[in-house]
Amino acid sequence: MDCYTVCVSPSKCNLSFIFISASFCGCVTGLDIAQQRIVGGYAPVPHSIKYIVSIQTTERQHFCGGALINKYWVITAAHCDQGKMMIIAGDYSLTIYEGTEQEIMPQLLVPHPEYNSTTNNNDIMLIKLRAPVYLNSYVSIALLPRQGASIVEGSLCRVSGWGYTSPSGSQIPSTLRTVKLPIVSTQRCNSSESFNGDITENMLCAGYSTGGKDACQGDSGGPLVCEGRLYGVVSWGRGCADAQFPGVYTAVSKFRRWIDSTIFSYYSSANNEFD
Repeated sequence: MDCYTVCVSPSKCNLSFIFISASFCGCVTGLDIAQQRIVGGYAPVPHSIKYIVSIQTTERQHFCGGALINKYWVITAAHCDQGKMMIIAGDYSLTIYEGTEQEIMPQLLVPHPEYNSTTNNNDIMLIKLRAPVYLNSYVSIALLPRQGASIVEGSLCRVSGWGYTSPSGSQIPSTLRTVKLPIVSTQRCNSSESFNGDITENMLCAGYSTGGKDACQGDSGGPLVCEGRLYGVVSWGRGCADAQFPGVYTAVSKFRRWIDSTIFSYYSSANNEFD
């Protein structure tokens, strides 16, 4: 089954969608789908990355990642808004049932009101779950940075996901993968040798100038964690693990006030969702 669409611009594609299941098909949409897979990474200790979730179709095909930020809410990329979906917490292998998974349907999708699918600016979305996750030794929440907090250039951060493990898209992992990447300054990322001014103040870059390690298709919406806090959401890039083109992430600290106000606006005291 063919489900590929042509990128609007070959130089700038969303890490958008691959569908991973027993039968695989891939979809590439939006800008430069570069952040959909973990390239050059490794398999972490099972269930050691407890805040990550797999966002799947109702046919149980993985297409994006996300992170739990409390028992009722998941943070991901706005370009992962694909209608009907289910959230899987406590997952490690996409092909083996481990008994640790919690499957929860979303109640509400809240993409940022100023998300721009052309530039990928404000590429962030909150998902309110229909029921709370059960926090245990397999499922936990990610800590958020304060509003406006920055991370020093060169700091090593961890990005994780179930996306492609090779730039060609020929290798698809069955288990979670992770890789550590250094933060790249906005100045360097915006240079003429790199993204040439396409990086906004609401984005951050991470990767090696030599390439070789990156997120990729299938990793979209997944967490970039620096110093124990969720600083980035996998958004877009050019190619996958290409030299001079680090991965581009939504800078979570730029949206902390929006995150807090959105959650509180839907707060239900009956659910005690902040317990």
